[in-house]
Amino acid sequence: MQRKTGVWQNWSRARRLKAVRLAALVALALVVAYLQRGRGARHADPGAPFPPSVSGRAELIDGDSLRVGGHEVRLKGIDAPEGRQTCRTNGTPWRCGDAARDALGRMIGGESITCAVSERDRFGRLLATCRIGDRNLNAAMVAAGMAVAYGSYEREQAAAKAERRGIWDAEFQMPRQWRDENNGSYAR
Repeated sequence: MQRKTGVWQNWSRARRLKAVRLAALVALALVVAYLQRGRGARHADPGAPFPPSVSGRAELIDGDSLRVGGHEVRLKGIDAPEGRQTCRTNGTPWRCGDAARDALGRMIGGESITCAVSERDRFGRLLATCRIGDRNLNAAMVAAGMAVAYGSYEREQAAAKAERRGIWDAEFQMPRQWRDENNGSYAR
């Protein structure tokens, strides 16, 4: 009876050892890449120096946060509903957190944005006022009723509230209160 042999058994011991080493290196590289990917989600040191501005294409995180030029940027002076937050309009649940993110995405379109950085928040994110040309995105989010004023933009909020735009035409919890009631899982 003839014994069946596979490719592996036909390789010399040295060749098998090289293959095992290569497989181990590939596995290690995948683990390192995975761990590095996770670092992007962590925040920088709040005391770290920051650039005066960042610009480029924006990657949306939520209705008041985005990534620009490799930096996580928080739109200063506003607070938008969180991603999982729901509001109620005419008694029907409405995913207002997703709607806020989508509204910011529509405002940005495919345009390049410029964010004037003023400081870092306690999580190390850049706090900034972002613009496309002369359009202030922070103010525009509040004016559209897709974010509340958080230290700035009270005039825009008053107009949005009076005209029942965005979340002002729904029942909602303030984003900060929603985060607090949801175990702080969406820390600002």
